[in-house]
Amino acid sequence: MFAMGVVVCAGAERSASVGGEVSVRRQWPEATRVALHAIPLVSVALRREGQAVSSGFKTAILTGAIAAVPTLVGCRVFPWAKHNLNHTAQALIISAASIAGFFVTADKIVLANARGNTIGKYGKSE
Repeated sequence: MFAMGVVVCAGAERSASVGGEVSVRRQWPEATRVALHAIPLVSVALRREGQAVSSGFKTAILTGAIAAVPTLVGCRVFPWAKHNLNHTAQALIISAASIAGFFVTADKIVLANARGNTIGKYGKSE
């Protein structure tokens, strides 16, 4: 978008000077970062969201490893699995376990944080 010699695209402002040099200033991310961290509740929410994601990721790695062993061994040992489960099916079984582990763990943490916020807010008798 051109407006008075300024090109604005994807959160950056580019202004061309007389010599043809282009200076890039990132305004949107910095302004957002300052605005979000200025509000304490948003900062706490972002920290708790990060905690839920990292915990879910750790669980996904663990459940993927746990699901991979019997899936791969079963596809080598059992005749039915050897003939009917190709590599794509094995990958889908393992990834389904990982995805389920991620979402279950992340959801438990998000709900625990929400419960704590609700008890903290409404638990006090007025």
